[in-house]
Amino acid sequence: MGVKDFLFYITNNEETSRHEEYFDIAFFIINTAVVLIGGWYLIHEGESHWLPFLIIEYTWAIDTMRHNRPKGGL
Repeated sequence: MGVKDFLFYITNNEETSRHEEYFDIAFFIINTAVVLIGGWYLIHEGESHWLPFLIIEYTWAIDTMRHNRPKGGL
């Protein structure tokens, strides 16, 4: 496996994903829980100006997870 192939694999940019869908489901559940709990915590502590960064990171993570997912997948 060359450097280019390795980078495609770790960034999930291959034509067909080799990442396990069960890990994607767990990733989605954990990230959603973290964004909800983190959002509540930031509001509770009066640091709501950090919420856009939390949401941007969340949407980036979900987009990365779904990138190049085969049809019928997540």
